[in-house]
Amino acid sequence: MHPFDSPRLIADIGGTYARFALETTQGQFEHIASLRCADHADFHAAIKAYLATLPKVQIQHAGVAIANPVEGDQVRMTNYHWQFSIEEMRQRLGLDTLLVVNDFTALAMALPRLSARDVRQIGGGAANKQSVIGLLGSGSGLGVSGLIPAGDGWIALGTEGGHTSFSPRDEREIALLRFAWQQFQHVSFERLLSGPGLELIYRATADYAGRNAEDLQAPEITQRALDGSDPVCVDTLDLFCVLMGTAAANLAVTLGALGGIYIGGGIVPRLGSYFDQSKFRQRFEEKGRFSSYLAAIPTYVITAEHATFIGASAILDAQLRSLNSGPGAAILNQIRRAREQLSPAELRVADHVLAHPRAPSMRRSPRSPAPPTSANPR
Repeated sequence: MHPFDSPRLIADIGGTYARFALETTQGQFEHIASLRCADHADFHAAIKAYLATLPKVQIQHAGVAIANPVEGDQVRMTNYHWQFSIEEMRQRLGLDTLLVVNDFTALAMALPRLSARDVRQIGGGAANKQSVIGLLGSGSGLGVSGLIPAGDGWIALGTEGGHTSFSPRDEREIALLRFAWQQFQHVSFERLLSGPGLELIYRATADYAGRNAEDLQAPEITQRALDGSDPVCVDTLDLFCVLMGTAAANLAVTLGALGGIYIGGGIVPRLGSYFDQSKFRQRFEEKGRFSSYLAAIPTYVITAEHATFIGASAILDAQLRSLNSGPGAAILNQIRRAREQLSPAELRVADHVLAHPRAPSMRRSPRSPAPPTSANPR
């Protein structure tokens, strides 16, 4: 593979951490860093802090995967207070291109590019080639997406499926729902299958067992469960894995995901063999008349360290190829090369043209790797 003319900035922004990397060649990530969101006032401050750690480089293009819906120019994070205008951010950073997509849309686009060593299968089943794929994962929230085959490519679904309503299956889960209702009018799967959700399940589990809950954070709950030192934490993590099975099965039957269900995010991949041995797969297959349907669908845990980077890079690369091959691309490239020699007034006009090229150069082919509403090229 040939190196890019200039390195590309790739970012994965969650509610707790903002991860950055420079991509010098397709799939080659360098200077990887993870910054705590709480240490930075806003998205711009986090990017500037990262760039300050790098050797001096000229970055023209950036692809950002972020944990919230991306519709239009304004981005407002669901589980954090950061918000920004994509176009304003592009100008402040001096970029030619700033593409922003939902983080699970990006992760979904990484799936066809992962190898067998990047995932771990849980249970049985075999994937149907060129069939719909489902994706979900827990972190600060619950991300949900999917891939639909389209010719020789894929279309990624930008969804908010984590906000579907939680449905209990037994008395313990009914008690969990009643406990959650004390705090939330609507109890979604995200309220439970997330870092804050793990803490909610812990408090509910302690209440159900007639125990006093300690003031524990999600990492402490997980560690006590993994080392077996706290029965309430063990029951909490067991229930978390079971509920993940319910959510994964619901996604599988909703999408008809015969290509498999993949689980990513910041929680499940770190559970290792504990998750493999949990009742996740048993619950996944417990679907009444559709149990045999679910038993045939494979489930995988994503173990690749930089999967979201891979997906964001793929979407950015496809967007740049589309822009550079469309009518007027040569003129736009000339404007980019001449920016440093322009006066302030000329630069404002040039930036406007670069941000809003005429319609034909922005058209996407039916086989473009992401749906028109999932990415915002600027």
